[in-house]
Amino acid sequence: MGTRTAGGTRRTAPAMMSASSALNVARRRAELARSAEEKVDVLVVGGGITGAGVALDAASRGLRVALIEAEDLAFGTSRFSSKLVHGGLRYLATGDFETAKESALERHLLLTTIAPHLIHPLGQLLPFASGISLRQRVAGAVGMGMGDLLRMRARTPRAALSAPSFVSARSATRLVPALDPRGLRGGMLSYDGQLVDDARLVTTVARTAAALGARILTRVRAVALRGDGASVEETTTGERFEIRAHAVINATGVWAGGLDQTIRVRPSRGTHIVLDAADLGNPTAALTIPHEGSISRYIFALPQAHGRMIVGLTDEDAPGPVPQVAEPTEREIEFLLSSLNRVVATSIRRDQVHGAFAGLRPLVDSGSGTTADVSRKHLVTTADDGFITVLGGKLTTYRRMAEDAVDVAVRTRALPASPSRTSSLRLVDRVVAGSDEVIDASTGLTHTEVDFAVRVEGALTVEDVLDRRTRIGLVAADRERCRPIIAPIVAHTLADLG
Repeated sequence: MGTRTAGGTRRTAPAMMSASSALNVARRRAELARSAEEKVDVLVVGGGITGAGVALDAASRGLRVALIEAEDLAFGTSRFSSKLVHGGLRYLATGDFETAKESALERHLLLTTIAPHLIHPLGQLLPFASGISLRQRVAGAVGMGMGDLLRMRARTPRAALSAPSFVSARSATRLVPALDPRGLRGGMLSYDGQLVDDARLVTTVARTAAALGARILTRVRAVALRGDGASVEETTTGERFEIRAHAVINATGVWAGGLDQTIRVRPSRGTHIVLDAADLGNPTAALTIPHEGSISRYIFALPQAHGRMIVGLTDEDAPGPVPQVAEPTEREIEFLLSSLNRVVATSIRRDQVHGAFAGLRPLVDSGSGTTADVSRKHLVTTADDGFITVLGGKLTTYRRMAEDAVDVAVRTRALPASPSRTSSLRLVDRVVAGSDEVIDASTGLTHTEVDFAVRVEGALTVEDVLDRRTRIGLVAADRERCRPIIAPIVAHTLADLG
């Protein structure tokens, strides 16, 4: 099936990647000029994982697509997740089996077909420690067993995710050396998917969309949306212009309510802290720690690259104006530390926290008492002005959210498009070719990696590289040390691109 072009003709849906996946300042300049002149089939607003997923889904159906983002790719919530592609243990515990089944299926697709190069299995240990009640141990073990049934239902092979199993106290402390051996009765070990990096997933999805012809335009803010386009502003110059489209999809997350007055967004703040892995004995598995008295809410201590651990996350109401970047509170940091310290032999002190970050979940307001009780199901709705809004969900299920949103656009706007094919479409690879000249020993950052971020991954500023291509910015000391090293490389590559 073909798709309509700006002139009303049709073009054949692409059978394979037909354009370069490289995103950079030169491509952006050319496509920005075209977007002011040519009508697209689908205009996507928002450059997080949902918006990038929508752009990819629409482009893979043969539609002409433009995506606009007011800041940078993965600027908002999508870079502040726990970096897990998970099957929904928490949703099983709360009885939300549909969301858990959807999560398990999407995890299967990501692990086996879509992004096996960006995800690896991660062991997660629920310790049977003195601070974990018998009820919590039983609930956790049952939940992990049910999660494995969902793994089997999704047909995820054991080679991708091993079966859950009981482990001895000795094995538990081998996996997580910092565990307090006093009163430790072993634990339950299960497996889930861990992303190399959540922001990298967003960038890779956007690059894959670009390889199918989608225009990915950062630093372009939507001022007003309509069913047939948007008034936008190029934020680096202040220039305003119109983008015309047959369908418009609002995928701006916690900012969606500012563009669509018919929906109610209830932001929930999720905070993580960053530790040195050495302070926990360099664990080879994650820790899963139930909240005190709860069988449905957990804290995770997750190993990361370059000797880091992240511990999170909270689930706090965040009413009021939506900040550009959410800030963790001291109360949340202390809560995460106290939760971790319930099961380790030597307490982690506040001065051992090297960084902290927070993201805002874009939950659909259902009137529930707390944000922890709000469903993680996504919503696709059409505004009075004719544009479509997709909201809610979570990182693991971004592909399904995108498919549902584009299905609505195709149906309501009579777009001549083929069915979604993203369930079998592998994301582009990230091949950073060149010398391995290390420019920062602590993080392992190389000159080539910085150049690649600007030349291929769409970074336009030093902040883009620090915060959303390398994640160095998660630790303030690393950020300040690396900024003067990165800045001249970014400037040189931008100049080379013209």
